[in-house]
Amino acid sequence: MSARYFLLMGFALLMSTGQMLFKIAADAGRGKPMPQALLNGWLITALALYGGATLLWVYILRTTPLSVAYPFAALSFIIVPIAAWAFFGEVLSWRYGLGMALIFGGIVLTTQ
Repeated sequence: MSARYFLLMGFALLMSTGQMLFKIAADAGRGKPMPQALLNGWLITALALYGGATLLWVYILRTTPLSVAYPFAALSFIIVPIAAWAFFGEVLSWRYGLGMALIFGGIVLTTQ
């Protein structure tokens, strides 16, 4: 597997981690005034992570066709629900699992 695919998977992991941090920030800010909620360390960390992921994405696009790179962004549609199940106890139905399998199959098909 080439370094390109490791960068693409790293991008998907950064975006997914950012989503998890946004959820933590939202939970931590619940019931607080908006200015206080916006100064939440989790939110600031998530925004910084998203900024880093964006810079990585631009770097990836300098060397990778968008048609190859973009399907990897869909990996977050698989990673985030699994992480939400593992860390937040969210429920995943069999239909959701099937949908994730289809997304993964689409990624495999489009990147061959």
